[in-house]
Amino acid sequence: MQIISKYFPDLKQEQIDQFLKLKELYTDWNAKINVVSRKDIDLLYERHVLHSLGIAKVQNFLPGADVLDVGTGGGFPGIPLAILYPDTHFYLCDVIAKKIKVVNAVAASLELKNVKAEQKRAGTFDTQFDFIVSRAVTRMPDFAKWVRGNVKKKSNHVLKNGILYLKGGDLTEELSVFSTVKEYALSNYFEEDFFETKKVVHLPMKYKG
Repeated sequence: MQIISKYFPDLKQEQIDQFLKLKELYTDWNAKINVVSRKDIDLLYERHVLHSLGIAKVQNFLPGADVLDVGTGGGFPGIPLAILYPDTHFYLCDVIAKKIKVVNAVAASLELKNVKAEQKRAGTFDTQFDFIVSRAVTRMPDFAKWVRGNVKKKSNHVLKNGILYLKGGDLTEELSVFSTVKEYALSNYFEEDFFETKKVVHLPMKYKG
């Protein structure tokens, strides 16, 4: 948990308590349903929680904003972001029902009133969001096609509405089809070796009515 406080020193006590509970909750659930890599469970705060919060270093979400987490798995990045932004609405989806079961149980245990989670496939939504977040569920061109109808028309944040994508490695070829995409290296924000090649990719997207 110290690694979270290191980079987010202004957390309220309730948020600290919620972050502290994550280790026990995910360790318990992981014994029943494998939602976090077995080798990563001891590094949960670095490789899952802090990694998810990398998005917050690129864009602060405003109160009342709507954020969609596609392919959330066990709740990343949605759950850590929901703790950090209690006044922002987070909608988490995944096609695997047992993973959504874990997400709903974790959100209930943490009493996160700003989280809704459903078993649903990307591309089947008729709702618009300020941002769509995810952790490398597929190549960006394919992901953009999935969610291109789910972006709100009016942008209220510093960054324009669109995708905030957590991904690592050399993305030059993958992102070459986009003219407005921007990469933010997480090594600029976090000093741990794990983040050396990790990035947040922002892709602004136009509203499609």
